[in-house]
Parts: sequence; C-alpha cells; structure tokens
Amino acid sequence: MEKYKNYSIKNVGEEVSLNGWVSRVRNLGGLVFIDLRNRMGIMQVVVRPENEFYDLASSLKSEYVIHVEGTIVERESKNPNMATGEIEVNVKRLELINTSKEIPFTISDDTTALEDTRLKYRFLDLRRESLKNNFVIRNKITYAVRQFFNELDFLEVETPVLCKSTPEGARDYLVPSRVNKGKFYALPQSPQIYKQLLMISGFERYFQIAKCFRDEDLRADRQPEFTQIDVEMSFVDEDAVMDIGERMMARIFKDVKGIDIKLPLMRMKYTEAMDRYGSDKPDLRFGMEIKDISEVFKNTEFSVFKTVLEENGIINAIVAKNAADKYSRKDLDKLTDFVKTYRAQGLAYLKYQEEVSGSIFKVMSEKEVEDLKEQLGIENNDLVLIISGKREIVKTALGALRCKLGRELGLIDPNDYKLLWVVDFPSFEWSEEENRYMACHHPFTAPKDEDVDKLLTDKANCYSKAYDIVINGYEAGGGSIRIHDEKVQETMFKALELTEEDIQNKFGFFVDALKYGCPPHGGFACGLDRITMLLAGTDNIRDVIAFPKTASATDLMCECPSDVDEKQLVEVGLKLR
Repeated sequence: MEKYKNYSIKNVGEEVSLNGWVSRVRNLGGLVFIDLRNRMGIMQVVVRPENEFYDLASSLKSEYVIHVEGTIVERESKNPNMATGEIEVNVKRLELINTSKEIPFTISDDTTALEDTRLKYRFLDLRRESLKNNFVIRNKITYAVRQFFNELDFLEVETPVLCKSTPEGARDYLVPSRVNKGKFYALPQSPQIYKQLLMISGFERYFQIAKCFRDEDLRADRQPEFTQIDVEMSFVDEDAVMDIGERMMARIFKDVKGIDIKLPLMRMKYTEAMDRYGSDKPDLRFGMEIKDISEVFKNTEFSVFKTVLEENGIINAIVAKNAADKYSRKDLDKLTDFVKTYRAQGLAYLKYQEEVSGSIFKVMSEKEVEDLKEQLGIENNDLVLIISGKREIVKTALGALRCKLGRELGLIDPNDYKLLWVVDFPSFEWSEEENRYMACHHPFTAPKDEDVDKLLTDKANCYSKAYDIVINGYEAGGGSIRIHDEKVQETMFKALELTEEDIQNKFGFFVDALKYGCPPHGGFACGLDRITMLLAGTDNIRDVIAFPKTASATDLMCECPSDVDEKQLVEVGLKLR
C-alpha cells in the first residue's frame, strides 16, 4: 500500500498507484475531484473532462472502492488542514473495484450518528480518521511494551483462556464442557494463578498481553472483555516491581507521545490518598484537597453536625476558589443530588463574598465562621462545600464532587499527565453482600510484614504489599507482592473464612504447588485499553476497542449474546429454565 500521507510538494512529478475508498466526490466546473481515503490518509485526485475515465469518475459515490494511477501535481487551491493539502493526483487510469450500498451515516469525525447506530455498523465507523488513529496509538503502545520487556530478558508466555472458575471477585464467564457434561470452564478474569505458577516453574521474568473477562456491570471505562499488560517476576520486592512498572510506563509515554515522564514516580499511601482526595486513584492535575473541619464544629449547636460528631463521624470540606458567584441555589441543589448518589445525606455550603451566606450560615457562631475562614485559607468569592457523616461516605462523596467541580470549573488541563503510585492498600474490605471480609485485591496478596499477625485478629487495620499506578484519576494498573509462604497463605484463607472444601475446590492445585519450592515473587498488570484511552484523549473505552460491547454487554453488530440451537444445548448437557 502506498504511504501517500508522506507525499508532499517534494514529490511533484512522481507516478503513483493508489487504492482506497471514495470519501467524497465533487464536480466543479467540469473537473471531478475525488477524495480517496485509506488507512494512510486522504489524497485528492482530479479527473478532467477530456479524460477517458471522466464518465466513470462522475458516477462514483461515497465508499466505492477504486484504484487510481496518475501523476502528483501541485494544487492550485491548497488545503492547509490536510497532510497532502499542497498536492493532488492527475488521473491517468481509474478502476472501479467495488460499489457500496448507501451508508447509514456520514463517515467523518464530526458525525452526528448515535453511538448505537455506529456500533451496529462498526465496520463503517472504524473508517473514521479519529478512531483509526486510536488504533495506531494502541499499536505503538503494544510495540513499545514488547520492545521494553524483550530488552530486559522477559519471556512472553501465553496462558490458557479456558481455566478453572475461582470466584473470589467479579463474576466469572462460564463455558460448559461437551466432553465432561455438567462441568464448566471459566474465562480468566486475569492470568493471576498461571503467572504465579510460572514463577514456581522458574521462569523468573514473564510478561503477556492477555485477554481477560469479567461478568460485571459496565460503564464508560469498562468492558466485559479487556486486555491487560501482565507482568510477574521472582526474587523481587515492592520497589523492584514498581521500578519496572514505571519505567515501562515512561517508555510508552516517550515512544507514543514524545513525553518525558520524570522518574521515580511519586508514591502516596492509600490512607493519605483517601484523606486528601477521597479516592484511591486521585487526579493530581488540580488542587481542591479535602480538609477535615470537625474541630471547628466541636462545640456546635447545629444538631446535624453535633449528632455526627457524637457518633464518631467526621465533617469535611472542599473549597472551590473564586467560584461562589458561579453556582446558584439551583446549581447547588444539583450538586446535593449528585453527592447523594454516593450515599451522602446532604451537602452544606457557605459563600464567602462581601457578606457570608449559605445553607448553614444561620446556625453557625461568628467564631465558627472566622475559624473556618482561617483554617481553609478562604478568600473573597470562595465557595465552601461541606459533607458530614461516616468517614468512608464523606471521603468518597467529596472525592467525587471534587472531580466534578474540577471539570466544571475548567481546572484540568487535558494535555497534562500526572502519574503516581498509590501504595499500602488494605488487605481486606467488608462485603455487605457476603457479610464477611473479602480480599481487597485477591487472596494471594502478601500482607505487610508488620501486619501478618493481624490477619485473624485485626482485619480492618491490616495492610498489604499492594500498589496501583494512577494516571489523571484513572487506575491504569496495579499489582502486589504475592504470598510465597504456605503457612501465611493458609492464614489468609482462614481470614477470608474459606473452608478446606472451598480452598481445595477453588485453589487446590495452586496450594499444592506452593509446597514445591515457591520463590518470593510479585508483579503487576496494566489495562491496555485504559492506557490507550488516556493517550488517545477519549473518555470512552469503546473508542479504543475494535469491536466493543454496549453498556448492557451486547454486540449490536454481531447481535450477540444470542439464542442457540436446542441441539447445541443438548450436546453440552444443558437445559434452559
């Protein structure tokens, strides 16, 4: 294929042979201009009335497939917005290769077609320049990753896609076995156990660009099937793994965007991230940190705040600088509705303008108004937003509100990238559904050395050797040092209240492998789709996956999931209820 996007005024006079699709046809004063498009870009070709192919050129329509031969000439009317805008091809030969039905939407980056329509005709949608460029970026990322790990003597190893169901996180996708009726494979949520087994096998340095599957509720940055850059190493500690992870990320940014990432990356403990930003994936491109103002209200007579403090709750605030005049009462009511989706009971506010006003101003003493102003460094026209209640709810709700205000107030530079490690995650999180503590990451994550004795006695204050790499408020990847000691692994299973039967059914083969000389090891995995999304400048992960699913996990183009023949069900020993 001719790389004619690289043609310029220097190539005038050269003979070229081009193939592609008709993007647009215009007949101007007898001259027929055709915008010929393929993966490499767009080239304008011109057919004159005396040309033997003039009638054919005049009959062409959008998305017809054509072959063109001709000479590059300088354009009289140049287009500075096109890479080839200074030149065009004077046609000597034109061939119609194939016609096209009338397309359901205009193939352009400013198309107004609904996403469902574009997903139904995804093979047409992918012809758009912006989407094509996303896959150029994705290809550059995978190329950079493979180069990086090959240079460091990592082995790329493929792990099975049909594996054992180990439901200790998101739901598994199940695959019935025809040969062993009544039994099921699962699609891997990650290659976690396999890559640890590779360490026990002595492979020492492994990586893989792996397909993963999770049957969970979807959103703009999540898909049921996704791809991750998967890495594991033996004889390493947290520092060694994070060093490799951030160097890989720096290589990606340099090769793909030409951006130099300063190393080592900043590290922030999970507890600090939650305290200051209300999130374990803080966006550091702007300030507006969360402040604890409980002390200001220690003697308050305001019943809501008083009750919260008596019940060991907290009162926290964020300050939107110079924004008091930007939010009307109606706007603030909308913000209140927003934080309620994060289980907050309400949102109090104060406007520090020429005169102080706000929803709780009348129940505050003059001292409280002034103390708050001093503690938060408030200036004229600042807006203070306050949430009170249980610690987890307050932090999470204010963290989400902080990000919303950051976008609304234009505080975020879309061309800025802020990366950091969030470290020392909790080992456990309480599950209301299961009524027990669950593994915060997975059951093989090693606890901090000083917390091993807390696994059974103080789960709420047990932290792990786990780390996430965060980019602009997105979790781009994460990992941990794994448990290599058989006794510690047994204790972890006990802490998770797994019975011997549970352990044998879910992890028996792996627990057995730990008894055969398991080295200390650890690793990480980064979401390829999410990294591509961030570097492509889109907030929709479907834009960087060739054939994605909708939010309801359906493929509109292939019309799946779909019914199957009764015969197929009988073959695998299933009957629908």
